[in-house]
Amino acid sequence: MEVKMKKSMALAGIFALFFGLSVMAYAQGDAAKEAATARAHAMMANGATSLDMAHTHLHHVINCLVGSDGEGYDAAAGTPCKGMGHGAIPDSADNATLHKKLETALQHARKGLGSDSLDTVHKHAAKAAAAIGDTAEQKSSGGYSW
Repeated sequence: MEVKMKKSMALAGIFALFFGLSVMAYAQGDAAKEAATARAHAMMANGATSLDMAHTHLHHVINCLVGSDGEGYDAAAGTPCKGMGHGAIPDSADNATLHKKLETALQHARKGLGSDSLDTVHKHAAKAAAAIGDTAEQKSSGGYSW
């Protein structure tokens, strides 16, 4: 009886450990997917034919990068990364290289958002997309630079 109890407790402990790790992985989010989405919206901002549309896509870039708790997040602009994580920047904290790229992209997205010149917005949107570069997810699917 005592052996069964120990086995049951050990199995329960193992289950709790794996369940806890799964929850932690989910809670951290997927920085690569968020970054790929941010990059796609930076490219859309770069190709936008109106200032309003370019600004909307740059808001999407910012929202995907900073997450709903981040500085500059604007729910009214829309959140294409909803449900993917907490923002590519917070979710990439354990990847210094990606984190730095995303911070650079965020700076350009913010500069573009602050401009009333479509040409300037396009330049910063292109720089934001270039800063993010091809994510691992895009490379594995053959989806290199547009």
